[in-house]
Amino acid sequence: MNVLRSQAFSVLRRPLCRRLATTRPFVPPAQLTNEREFEDDDFDANNFQDKAHPDSPNFYTGRSSYYDNIVELQNAISRTRGTLQRLHLLPLPEFAWKSLKPMPTVWKTPEEMTTDFETAMTISRYRKVTALLNELNEYLRIATTAGYADVADRIGSIISIFESGKKEAFLARGVRKPVQLDQYGRSYTFGKRKTSAARVWMIPVKPPSRESGSDVNVEEAFGLSDKPRRPPVNVTVSTILINNLPIAEYFPQPVDRERIVRPLKIAGVLGKYNVFTIVRGGGTTGQSGAVAHGIAKGIFAHEPETGAILKRAKLLRRDPRMVERKKTGLAKARKRYTWVKR
Repeated sequence: MNVLRSQAFSVLRRPLCRRLATTRPFVPPAQLTNEREFEDDDFDANNFQDKAHPDSPNFYTGRSSYYDNIVELQNAISRTRGTLQRLHLLPLPEFAWKSLKPMPTVWKTPEEMTTDFETAMTISRYRKVTALLNELNEYLRIATTAGYADVADRIGSIISIFESGKKEAFLARGVRKPVQLDQYGRSYTFGKRKTSAARVWMIPVKPPSRESGSDVNVEEAFGLSDKPRRPPVNVTVSTILINNLPIAEYFPQPVDRERIVRPLKIAGVLGKYNVFTIVRGGGTTGQSGAVAHGIAKGIFAHEPETGAILKRAKLLRRDPRMVERKKTGLAKARKRYTWVKR
């Protein structure tokens, strides 16, 4: 009984492939040269042709067009990096990166790239493509700033393929329209702060006209005066009217008046312009901030060279701070009611 059981186990332990294996070894069709080696008698070995090679090495990935474009972008980046290194433009120090000319661009949407790449553009694939394009765009900035037009043209020809057709309209959305002066040299601007809004008109102050002979001193004219003659100082007097009232009367608090005059002081044009404003809504803080915002924009319209210092002082942008809303269950925005145990 034990002998039969051991024989049965030995049979079961044998590999199955050994029992099913054929005595004839497998020969690939490409290695068959004789007609007798084929089981099919109708096959003609003389007319047998090798399998055609695919056009793309990425043919068997299922997304050959996508990977071919990725390889082309990587090769373009590698060649551009080598060119810039030979021109001693790479690597750049940090301060040189900050001084490069900004060249913002807008890439095609994933739907548009799906048509170009002939592949469904998922988020991961789209990010991979845009990362390569952004690196190529950085090299374009270097070549353009350095003055190598031929290198910049070659890079630009590649980037233009993937740029969106709505690039100009998209980049123009955040650009502030220039303020136009009217026939009298007045500027009309609009300022905001909190819930206040101000309309501001600014016009340059005309220098006072001196009447002939009114300020002539006889002693000074004939050189009879012993005092040294000092050059006259022309002091222009400007007016700031807010809702048809002087600034000191409308804003009795010095803090509000100082906030309005601050753009004029920073730009160095205090007393150079007459300012007329109409302000509505909010309190004194909001109204003074809205008037200051409108005055800063008016100064920039009259004297564009003051834009850098006004931007550095953050006077050309609207202050986004607003009153926080009251919350349910709280006394105010953050204040809580007094907790009582009983």
